[in-house]
Amino acid sequence: MSVRVLCACLAVLAIATPASAQKKYDPGASDTEIKIGQTMPFGGPVSAAGTVGHASIAYFETLNRNGGINGRKIALSALDDGYSPPKAVELTRKLVESEKVLLLYGSVGTPTNAAVQKYLNAKKVPQLFIATGASRFKDPKTFPWTVSMLPSYEAEGKALARYVLQTVTAPKIAIVYQNDDLGKDFAHGFKAGLGDKAKSLIVSEQTFEVTDTTVDSQIIAAKASGANVLYFAGTQKYGAMHIRARHDLGWKPLHLVCSTSSSIQAVLKPAGFDRAEGVISTAYAKDPFDPAWASDTDTRDYLDWLKANLPQGNPRDTGYAVGYIASFMTAHVLRQAGDTLTRDNVLRIATHLKDLNVPMLLPGITAHTTPTDYSVINRFQVQRFDGRSWTRVGKVISGE
Repeated sequence: MSVRVLCACLAVLAIATPASAQKKYDPGASDTEIKIGQTMPFGGPVSAAGTVGHASIAYFETLNRNGGINGRKIALSALDDGYSPPKAVELTRKLVESEKVLLLYGSVGTPTNAAVQKYLNAKKVPQLFIATGASRFKDPKTFPWTVSMLPSYEAEGKALARYVLQTVTAPKIAIVYQNDDLGKDFAHGFKAGLGDKAKSLIVSEQTFEVTDTTVDSQIIAAKASGANVLYFAGTQKYGAMHIRARHDLGWKPLHLVCSTSSSIQAVLKPAGFDRAEGVISTAYAKDPFDPAWASDTDTRDYLDWLKANLPQGNPRDTGYAVGYIASFMTAHVLRQAGDTLTRDNVLRIATHLKDLNVPMLLPGITAHTTPTDYSVINRFQVQRFDGRSWTRVGKVISGE
């Protein structure tokens, strides 16, 4: 065979070589399967947030029934960390070292995600679209493998502080917040939003621990300060507690709560709708029961999906929407990765989102990232609870 003919044959073979020759896999990926993981507070003090995990499981079960992603089934391992940082470390190591997942995504909680952040970055395992807005998770220079999904807690705090300055003539403010990274970030942002007036306007500052059985004493002290504005920053269980405590004292300040304590099902219903009426918070996703979205395609699709896949769940629980949104974005990244299912490529795609339209995000809000700015969602809507549902106040805003 001549050299010319041989070269021609090799060229033909190169063109005809199966696509598998170009496939690249890291641990957790194969021709038939992609393994991913998450830890969730299915039990423990913030078990109400476990709905994020239930939605995540249901999302990928639905996707698998419809063929998976690029011909591969998605094997999601969702483990119960009980909102315990040591447990989160143990289970995350299991996911990476024993189950050999390609990535982790959507895990709930500031302290639990913080406990595994250094480990995952040292291992160069993507920690994607985690359900926290704490500032430590928006630092691509120090932790390039960590991408937080929720709007910055500090940015939200700033926006609500500006709302107070715009709506209250002579504010006297009491702050009650959870004594961890979550509560401190919200409080820090709120103070920053007040600017130079913070010291003179804040008349009471109380903290509580996630192991506390009540926050009654903090709310009593806040009322005794003479405040006409109450800002609360904490998780769901304590969100419901403090609303009940404030109402039962007969205290009627302008009442603001952080977005993590704005769930109708997990916070406002346990507190009592009558007690929660008038509360102010923020949102980045559509309320599926807001009449404004009655004919919205995304909202109808979401409610149909919930009914078909989580019939036991309450569609008013915002945790389901958080899991749905995080899962959609993770599926998008894996779909875009094609046959290059390496951790480097997954991270590259996740940090180059270009105004991605995500189901259930409010109009004007898209998912956007760059290699130097991992703020996936950085705009939100101020809202007021009318005793039945949330109603929007003003336009979509940024806290930056």
